[in-house]
Amino acid sequence: MSADGAPPPARSPGGHIRLTSHSAGAEAPQLHWGAPSAAARGPVVGTTTTRAHRNVIGTHSGAYGVYRALAVAAGKLSREHRADLTDTAPTDVIGPHPQWTDPDAIVSLDPWGATVADVFADQIAAGIDIRPTIAVTKAQVILPEVHDAILKGRLSPDGRVLLGTGAALVTKAALEPVWHLPGVAQRFGCSETDLRRVLFEETGGMYPELVTRSDLEVFLPPIGGQTIYIFGDPRALADPGVELTARVHDECNGSDVFGSDICTCRPYLTHAIEECILGAQRGGVGLVAYSRKEGRALGEVTKFLVYNARKRQVGGDTADRYFARTECVAGVQDMRFQELMPDVLHWLGIRKIHRLVSMSNMKYDAITGSGIEVGERVSIPDDLVPADARVEIDAKMAAGYFTPGQVPDADELKKAKGRALDG
Repeated sequence: MSADGAPPPARSPGGHIRLTSHSAGAEAPQLHWGAPSAAARGPVVGTTTTRAHRNVIGTHSGAYGVYRALAVAAGKLSREHRADLTDTAPTDVIGPHPQWTDPDAIVSLDPWGATVADVFADQIAAGIDIRPTIAVTKAQVILPEVHDAILKGRLSPDGRVLLGTGAALVTKAALEPVWHLPGVAQRFGCSETDLRRVLFEETGGMYPELVTRSDLEVFLPPIGGQTIYIFGDPRALADPGVELTARVHDECNGSDVFGSDICTCRPYLTHAIEECILGAQRGGVGLVAYSRKEGRALGEVTKFLVYNARKRQVGGDTADRYFARTECVAGVQDMRFQELMPDVLHWLGIRKIHRLVSMSNMKYDAITGSGIEVGERVSIPDDLVPADARVEIDAKMAAGYFTPGQVPDADELKKAKGRALDG
């Protein structure tokens, strides 16, 4: 540290840059995916300091690695900083569940990621930079839609799940992605070699170890993770005899945060939260799993380009051409690919979802295909669909999304029309 307490400027140890290494460090802890305990599995070590300890490709908090690099480059963060994990333990114990030791059930997160400070305390004390990839805490969720539901009598505060202030009491967990490459490749039906090569090429060669270190099977990808919100007792999630109301929701910043009315994302999310509260009050448990996959994992720039194309096309914004405009800009209708999504449900020990608040056929197929039973499917009520989002919801129902009503035919799809850009 300098005299004024600031971290020292960024410098490369030894005066050179190591592009990659071709053999595992003798000091790196071994990883055994699907082992029966955290100790047997071994810690995930994505440190950027003592390279001999690294046993994965990438770094922790991969999506924020560039910000961390800026902090180091600006002299605001020391390269040698180690997280002080005192009092950071989970507020609630999750698992272990049988799915944690099934190498095929969980391939995109570290099921032991919340417990590393305790399990690997000796290794941490010995200087190995081991960091949690999961954090579990408590919170109060305050939404105007929940307050409105109280005023209209749809919800009633009980002091246990819902307070008189309109705040819902939740347990929430943040999970960073941790990919077991052989398992991810199997999930997508491709070879691990092809997966590694494409990941290397499509990230502009960001991670050479993908193609030079076949001995490293775990990758910390530079993508956003997910957050889960649990209404009621988290332990009840693993009990198929307790009613579970759940929604798996993919990020939509424009609607979820700012209330844009071109889609149904926020209305469906808040409707699901209301259903989760009601389910927990009935003695069940509610779950919202929120994934960072902005714009169908195409990104917000692409999404806004598609909005413009939809609104400006001849004939206006109609449901019969809803998916076509996305494919024209992005080359694909959707890149969310729900194959990895059920992993978080298996981390929670879930075997049955009694009420799935989702119309998505892709999500339903991924969940049931992973061995989780789904009972009732809950669609968004018509009165919650914004007028400009009628195009979206009609197009999705025609494409196979669940609906308890009539599926729009070709003529019906031409009727719904969204606003013009200046409307």
